[in-house]
Amino acid sequence: MKKFKFLDFIKPKTIQLYLVYMVTGMVLVQIGITWFLVSDLTSNILKEQIGLRALQTSQAVAEVPMIREVLLKKDPEGQIQAIAEDIRLKIGATFVVVGDSSGIRYSHPVPERIGKYFVGGDTGPVLMEGKSYVSEAIGTLGPSIRSFVPVRGKHSEVIGFVSVGYLTENVQKNIAAHLDRPLWFIFGLTLIGFFSTAYIARHLKKVTLNLEPAEITNLYLERGAVLETIREGVIATDHRGEIRLANKAALKYTCFNSGELVGKMIGDVIPCAGLNYALTTGEGEYDQERIVNGQELIFNIVPVLQGGVIKGLVASFRRKDELDRIAHELSSIQEYSELLRGQTHEYSNKLHTIAGLIQIEAYQEALDLVTCESSGYEDLIMFLNKAIPHPVIAAIVLGKFNRAKELKIQFDVDREGTMVDVPDWIKQEKIVTIVGNLLDNAFEAVLGCDKEDCKVQLSFTDLGNDIVFEVEDSGPGIPPDQIDHVFEKGISSKGTGRRGLGLYLVKQRLDELGGFISVSSDGSEGTLFSVIIPKIRRSGI
Repeated sequence: MKKFKFLDFIKPKTIQLYLVYMVTGMVLVQIGITWFLVSDLTSNILKEQIGLRALQTSQAVAEVPMIREVLLKKDPEGQIQAIAEDIRLKIGATFVVVGDSSGIRYSHPVPERIGKYFVGGDTGPVLMEGKSYVSEAIGTLGPSIRSFVPVRGKHSEVIGFVSVGYLTENVQKNIAAHLDRPLWFIFGLTLIGFFSTAYIARHLKKVTLNLEPAEITNLYLERGAVLETIREGVIATDHRGEIRLANKAALKYTCFNSGELVGKMIGDVIPCAGLNYALTTGEGEYDQERIVNGQELIFNIVPVLQGGVIKGLVASFRRKDELDRIAHELSSIQEYSELLRGQTHEYSNKLHTIAGLIQIEAYQEALDLVTCESSGYEDLIMFLNKAIPHPVIAAIVLGKFNRAKELKIQFDVDREGTMVDVPDWIKQEKIVTIVGNLLDNAFEAVLGCDKEDCKVQLSFTDLGNDIVFEVEDSGPGIPPDQIDHVFEKGISSKGTGRRGLGLYLVKQRLDELGGFISVSSDGSEGTLFSVIIPKIRRSGI
């Protein structure tokens, strides 16, 4: 258990510790390799230099005429020892040995060993073949690096040899002394490595907004999940305009696949989006209409700034008709709210009138007022309950009846119609959209006329294989040149603003149901909209 606790303790938890551990490991490995190479190279070079110096000294001693003469006479007076010791002390060698052709020493740092055979077993090449060389062997003084050079007579015959040597122990001390500077150099590089690690870790911490690796990983995963849950298309680019990411909604709206979008320049694949302006100026754009691949999109573009420098941008967008549909629904809710407010105000006044009539004891007049108000309304409710046993469809007709009363418009519902046989596959909400928008359009048409008999008529039937609705108004009609365009989005004869959407939605819902609509108008008085919805579902719908 303690072992695991220790491992948890030393396990890096921050990006700084990650870098410190990684760089420390790399530096230690580099130090080990560098030290091995430097020490080995230094040792080889020094050994080679010492061997070369020993060889040159041996060659010089072997060429001394006195050494030859005395060696031939067997050195009866010990002159070779004096010459060899004098040279040894001057060059700092461990020994300078002169021997004859049989290997007998004539000089040695330890005088007692003069006259004895040379030890080491490496004299063969110099005595037998007359070679000059450097070798390592163990002599009477210990392991040493020594050179051998033959001493030749008048006829170039080998009459002896000269050996100059240095103890391996002294050579190693010399090597260690020469490694001090490389060692300090490596130590300095190590310190620089550690300080550089701390600086890089601090800078990286700043670049990553003080986030640790685990936090960065979590943010990346969370970002992906968030982007895929957003219904809006989202595209992000870097400072050059290269697309770095795009969610599924963006691919859907732009009609591209991931390979065609991500990694490409925004100006090349979506030039009409106008995103380069934000990258150039650093200014955001909001609710801008752009057409991409034939689709009207609403863009919100925000540049990504860091320290006042543009690092990229993020653009979100949705189809314009989706937003228009939401706006229309909100407008409908506002209209219903105003309708309820008006009804509340109207019935409040009528209640006050009835209360006043009762207080002045005009009971008959109060009864007549209540009867007048309730008779038509109750008749309509009874009719709707019988003819349209679908609450949602009946509710829209009743709601429009109340709206017509508030607007002082005569709204007639054909009491011969029935709407009982509505197939289950036809969603009632779509019929509500169709009928509601056609009636709203008719109400607006008659509000603009100056005639006193402004009225709207609704008829419907479910007899046969189709569901049929007809909405007729006594308004000014539709000019002939506009009849073919009334179902296009944004087309309206009642001004600009958020108009021209009601009939567009009607046409959309009919296309979804496989139905169709026709318009009859002479351009001067009245308009008739006829809607036919087949009861049998067509393939592909």
